Amino acid sequence: MWYNSGMDEQKQKRALEILAREYRGAQPALHFKSAYELLVAVILSAQCTDERVNKVTAELFKTYNTPAAMCTLSAQELEKKIYSCGFYRNKAKHILSCSRDILEKFGGEVPEDHAALCSLAGVGRKTANVVSAVWFKKDAIAVDTHVFRVSNRLGLAHANTPEKTERDLMAAIPREQWSEAHHWLIWHGRKVCHSQKPDCAHCALAQVCDAYAAKSGTVL
Repeated sequence: MWYNSGMDEQKQKRALEILAREYRGAQPALHFKSAYELLVAVILSAQCTDERVNKVTAELFKTYNTPAAMCTLSAQELEKKIYSCGFYRNKAKHILSCSRDILEKFGGEVPEDHAALCSLAGVGRKTANVVSAVWFKKDAIAVDTHVFRVSNRLGLAHANTPEKTERDLMAAIPREQWSEAHHWLIWHGRKVCHSQKPDCAHCALAQVCDAYAAKSGTVL
């Protein structure tokens, strides 16, 4: 079912067709080998580049790649290892609390159930959605800064919070495309639809973009 949030059905379909053509097969930029490594990497990625996170986790995961191993670190020790990711105190607190929850409540395994994921200390809906979609291959849309920006500029969403944007996207995008579309929107945000200077002149989506139409005076 299609949701008319300002962008009509044909434009929604066309936008998704273009995104699929440009970014089909797009994969997460974070490096991980397990659900736990992915979970930690996503926590570290908040307001930090994936490139920086990958450098940090390349060293961190050599020894501390399970909840049990992570919990052998003190908060201060973990803070030093993740310092360059920014917000290191809160991130260390969340990673250690989350790791203890996994050990104590879920037998040392990252839970597959979405509600259980969201119950982990320091894990919000976005992080849970990433793990659900990427590792457990479930239908989910995680709204990070790229997804929020691109989807609202295009007109696939008309919302002022990540939660409302997620609801708009879940209605606007066929369920079987949720996980793929999440990656399409991220990569478009990284490569073309930048935060400060979107490259509209070279954007394949300009013809169906609400923001471009408003800026250029084009009638879509």
